[in-house]
Amino acid sequence: MNNWTKSGKFRLIVILGPTASGKTELAARLANKISGEIISADSRQVYRRMTIGTGKDLEDYVIDGTTVPFHLIDIAEPGYEYNVFEFLNDFNDAFNTVIERGKIPVLCGGSGMYIDAVVNGYKMKPFKTDPETLEDLKTKSDDELKAILKHSGTLHNTTDLTDRERMIRAILIPKEMNSDNNESPALPGFDPVLIGISFNRDQLRKRITERLEKRIQNGMITEVEQLLKEGLAPGQLKFYGLEYRYITSYLEGEINYEEMFRLLNIAIHQFSKRQMTWFRKMEREGKQIHWIDGTLDIDEKIRLSTDLID
Repeated sequence: MNNWTKSGKFRLIVILGPTASGKTELAARLANKISGEIISADSRQVYRRMTIGTGKDLEDYVIDGTTVPFHLIDIAEPGYEYNVFEFLNDFNDAFNTVIERGKIPVLCGGSGMYIDAVVNGYKMKPFKTDPETLEDLKTKSDDELKAILKHSGTLHNTTDLTDRERMIRAILIPKEMNSDNNESPALPGFDPVLIGISFNRDQLRKRITERLEKRIQNGMITEVEQLLKEGLAPGQLKFYGLEYRYITSYLEGEINYEEMFRLLNIAIHQFSKRQMTWFRKMEREGKQIHWIDGTLDIDEKIRLSTDLID
C-alpha cells in the first residue's frame, strides 16, 4: 500500500476511541502491516518520564522483535505546558517526515481536540494572554468560570473544571483559534480515514477499572513519587489531571489510598464519557468515524481496518 489515495491526496489513518479501548495495539499492528508510522495524538504522552500514568504502552509498539516507529512521544519535560498550537506544528513536521520516508502516517490517540485540530485544519497562533481578558476572568468566581467553559463548546476534559488556573487557560486558548493572523502551519492535503474502537458502557467501565489496578501494581504511584523527588511542585503535577492529580494528593497526605483509587476511577470514567462526547460532536459536524467493535480479536480488527483504507 502506498501513501497516496485514489484522489491524489496523502493517506492519513486515524485510530481513535475512549481511554482503555486498545487504540495503541490496533494502531501499532496496523502500521506494522501497512508500512506505517505512528503519530501520537495524546496531550500527556508528550512528557518524558510520565509513562505509566499517561498509558504510553510502549511494549505495544514492539511486534515480532521490531519496534514500529512513533512520533510526538517523550518530546517535552514534565512541568512544561504543551498546547494544541505546538501540537499542530509538531504534527506537521512528523507527517512530512513519515511521507518523505514513503511510509503511511497513522495518527493515534484519545485527545479529541488534537485529532479535531488535524482533521479540521485548525488555524491558530501562539498562545498569548490578553491582559484585559485575563484580569476580567480573574474577577469571576469558580462557578462563573465553569459556566463559561461549559457553554463555550470547547471543553476538552473534566480536569479543566478542577483547577482555577486551568479553567482560565482553557477559556483563553480557543480565542486564539481561527485567527486571521494565524501562525500555525498549512497542513498538507490528505484524505483522513477515521477508525474508532467502541465498547458498551459496562465493558468499558470494567476495562478502565482493571487497567487502573494493573497500572498501580506496575508502579504508577512510584512514578509520580519520583517526579516529585525530581523537584516538580505538587501543583505542576496536578495540572496534568487524572492519575497525576489524585496520586499527588495521596502522596501529599490529602486523601488516603482507598479514596484516591475511588476518586481516580470515577474521574477516568467521566473522562471517557467526555472523549466520546467530543467524537460524537465530530460526527455531527460531518466527520465519518468507522466504529469497530472492541470485543473483536486483534486480527479481525486489523482486517476490518485494512478493508476501510484500501
